[in-house]
Amino acid sequence: MPHKLPQVSGQSIVKLLKRYGYEVVRQRGSHIHLRKNDAAGQHSITVPDHHTLAKGTLDDILNKISLVNNIPKQDLIDLLS
Repeated sequence: MPHKLPQVSGQSIVKLLKRYGYEVVRQRGSHIHLRKNDAAGQHSITVPDHHTLAKGTLDDILNKISLVNNIPKQDLIDLLS
């Protein structure tokens, strides 16, 4: 069953990622680059710093975070809502 994605900003995603150990590495234009180092290795992700993220972009970011951190996607959606 598909989950309804909330409308969130790039800053909301950055705040969520910081809760899971990601650090802002740099920002170039409207794109924020974050990185996380752990025992499994290094994971980098780029988040657009937009007022409202497109649904497809948000879905892709949440899928990547879910897979790398072994967190159910619905839990991430609940935290953003």
